[in-house]
Amino acid sequence: MIRVLIADDHAVVRRGVRMVLEDTARIEVVAEAATGAEALDRARKERIDVAVLDLSMPGPGGLEVLRQLKEEHPHLPVLILTMHPEDQYAVRAFRAGASGYLTKQSIPEELIKAVETIASGRRYITPSVADALASEVHHDSTKLPHEQLSDREYQVLLLIAAGKTVGEIAEQLRLSPKTVSTYRARVLEKMQLNTSAELTHYAFSHKLVECS
Repeated sequence: MIRVLIADDHAVVRRGVRMVLEDTARIEVVAEAATGAEALDRARKERIDVAVLDLSMPGPGGLEVLRQLKEEHPHLPVLILTMHPEDQYAVRAFRAGASGYLTKQSIPEELIKAVETIASGRRYITPSVADALASEVHHDSTKLPHEQLSDREYQVLLLIAAGKTVGEIAEQLRLSPKTVSTYRARVLEKMQLNTSAELTHYAFSHKLVECS
C-alpha cells in the first residue's frame, strides 16, 4: 500500500486527486494539506510514502516547501502536480528534489502511474519534462536572464507578468507589500530592465506566460 499526502490549497482539487488515487487498491491517501506549512506538519506526523505537492499555495512557495520536505525527509518522493507548464517550473522542481512533475491537465491514469513510479524509487519524467531538462542542459552555459533568478524572484516575475499588483502578489504569497517590492526591484536589476511593463513583455516574448 502506498501512503500519500496531497497538498493543494483547493479542496475540490484535493478531493479529485484523492478519488483518482484511491480508485486503485494500491494507494491510500492518509493526509491532506491546504498550505505549505500544513504539508510540512502533516509530513512530520504521518508515515508517508509519497507527497503530491502543488506549487501555488498560500505562504512559502511550493519550491521552498519542496526543499524543506526533502531536507527533513530526504528519501520521501515528491510529485509536483501543478497548473504551471513544464517549461516554467519543471527544471527548478527537479533541482529542488522532486521525483516527478505533472500538470493538472494530465489524465487520471498518468497520475496513478506517476505515484507508483516514484514510490518505487524511480523518477517519473514525461516527454515534455524530458524536453525541458534537455533544453536546460543545452543552454546551461548561456543562461537567459530569468534563469538566473531565485525561485521566489521567478515566482514574482510570473505574477507581475500575469497582471497582478504588488498588493495582490503580497496577499497571494503572504508577504508584505514592501517585501514584494524588494523582490521586484531585484528582478528588474538582475534582468537589466526598468519597468513592470518591460518584465511583462519579456515574459510573454519568452513564453513564460500564455496569452489569455
